[in-house]
Amino acid sequence: MNTYKVLGMMSGTSLDGLDLAYCHLWESEEGWKFSLEKTKDVSYDPHLRDQLKDAIHLSEQDHEQLHKDYGIWLGKQAVEFIKEQDLDVDFIASHGHTSHHRPDEGFTFQLGDGQLIADNSKKKVICDFRTKDVSLGGQGAPLVPIGDRLLFHEYDFCLNLGGISNMSFEKGGERIAYDIGLANMPLNFITAKLGMAYDEDGKMARSGNLDNQLLEQLNALSYYQLPHPKSTGYEWFTEEIVPLIESSKASHADLLHTFIHHNCEQIALEVQKHASGKPQKMLATGGGALNGFFKETLQEKLGAKVKVCAPSPTLIAYKEALVFALMGVLKEQGQTNVLSSVTGAKKDSSSGEIFYPRV
Repeated sequence: MNTYKVLGMMSGTSLDGLDLAYCHLWESEEGWKFSLEKTKDVSYDPHLRDQLKDAIHLSEQDHEQLHKDYGIWLGKQAVEFIKEQDLDVDFIASHGHTSHHRPDEGFTFQLGDGQLIADNSKKKVICDFRTKDVSLGGQGAPLVPIGDRLLFHEYDFCLNLGGISNMSFEKGGERIAYDIGLANMPLNFITAKLGMAYDEDGKMARSGNLDNQLLEQLNALSYYQLPHPKSTGYEWFTEEIVPLIESSKASHADLLHTFIHHNCEQIALEVQKHASGKPQKMLATGGGALNGFFKETLQEKLGAKVKVCAPSPTLIAYKEALVFALMGVLKEQGQTNVLSSVTGAKKDSSSGEIFYPRV
């Protein structure tokens, strides 16, 4: 039985830092198994966070420079983690950081030059998991559902509450998944105005009141009417959500309270479209699953038929890095790691680019 020892690296739209997950993955008679051996979160310093946040506005030349600089930085973070924990690593699977995501225009870009990660870490690197799917007419997102199917099949729904909310589930023998809409992105945007990285456990949100006018505006956004497959990102947030926040007269606590209610209403609406009559289980991961008020509100909106299950805080925080490690293993084996039933591409694909360190 071959055990793959992989360092998965993930940076999400919430910009809270780089997740590193050293995973062991192996295939048994019952299917794929994993163990999360070691994990680390590296917070972005304010300068790097601002660079990544504003990357969408950079000139082509400056964007390319950031792609290289960030690749070098990722490689150095990998080396530091490997040395700290004395890890035996077969290869690195890096998601990078998404700067542009316009699949309808045939374009997506993940910062973090794979060759420079390889050169600086002295390890083989598998990265750029979205581009091939987009070239096949797909959304290039969400990618985590392959992990949901292979690693978490005991759950009826797998919900990720990162910057964006997305979920996946089986229907008619196919894995279906799509971005529902918002999760932590507006919450972190609001707390940043107060000099806070986030609202711990949703305490401030819990103290607020519902702004019904804002809730109506949010629920009326046209994205929610689009059929799946669909995905969204930072562009949608800046163009359609930020103006609503900036023009609101509500207090910060009321804004947080209202956004959590809005997020949970939209998630519940989507779950109700696909849930069967019997009791079902939902796996909730991502930063939002650590927010007590978010979880309670979601359970309230879903009702008793769908139970929200939050795993260990480690798995909540590092599930995406784990899944990119799995995607690297599947690429290594030449197996499907991106599902066309999820992305809308012409066909399934084994996506990712492989880079070897130059001597």
